[in-house]
Amino acid sequence: MKEIKDILNNSFNLTSTVSITVKDILILIIVLVMVKLILRLIRKLVSRKLPEGDKLKFKGVFSYAAWLSYVIVVLITLHSVGVNVTGVFAASAALLIGIGLALQTLFQDIIAGIFILVDQSVHVGDIIELDGKVGRVEEIKLRTTRAVTIDDKVLIIPNHLYLANSLYNWTQNGESTRETVNVGVAYGSDVQLVKKLLLEAADNSSQVLKYPKPVVFFTDFGDSALNFRVAFTIEDSFNVRFPKSEIRFEIDRLFREHNIAIPFPQRDIHIINKQ
Repeated sequence: MKEIKDILNNSFNLTSTVSITVKDILILIIVLVMVKLILRLIRKLVSRKLPEGDKLKFKGVFSYAAWLSYVIVVLITLHSVGVNVTGVFAASAALLIGIGLALQTLFQDIIAGIFILVDQSVHVGDIIELDGKVGRVEEIKLRTTRAVTIDDKVLIIPNHLYLANSLYNWTQNGESTRETVNVGVAYGSDVQLVKKLLLEAADNSSQVLKYPKPVVFFTDFGDSALNFRVAFTIEDSFNVRFPKSEIRFEIDRLFREHNIAIPFPQRDIHIINKQ
């Protein structure tokens, strides 16, 4: 027993001020094995519902977090068993602060990328609107999301913007979306006829779904017009500008046929002649 104690207490001088015993090394190994098992369990729990492609991305990010955890655990364990690592702590803290300040945005992007992978708020193929920009998601990376706009321009979105802005996912509830076209008619127009023509214009579009049926809303009494809104459902919301344009052409044609006027703002100017 005494020989075992002597072996466990046998120390090695790493520097002039830092020494470590065999017992300290064994404790450190045991702690690292436990941490490895815990991290592996956490990784499996978090990534079990992720698609295979996202699992690989998450595994890559998690490996960096695991190495950082190992470094922190080693320092804390050595300090707990009595090894003088004050100098290492000071150097590590200064280094981490410097790296953190320099790579603050990068860390935010990576963290946001992990959130996207875990909570599945955005998928490849989704149509999203962020900060007034609309695009179809083509690829989700750890730092950025690649999307293509309706003008076939590539949009590179830093992932941290998901945390700082409201994200609209047009297609998360399905491929079909509810869209609207607004129009105003002159005061004195037959509102029932206007409603009929708006429904006809929506029904005449080949891209508008028959169910749910289009509906018309009388939205307001405007300054210069009676305001209406026709709502309809389409399957391809990414190219919504095409059915909207088609419906506007049809509304203009039908209104001309039935003498429904689309007014423009008018002002009366009174000239007072003072002599």
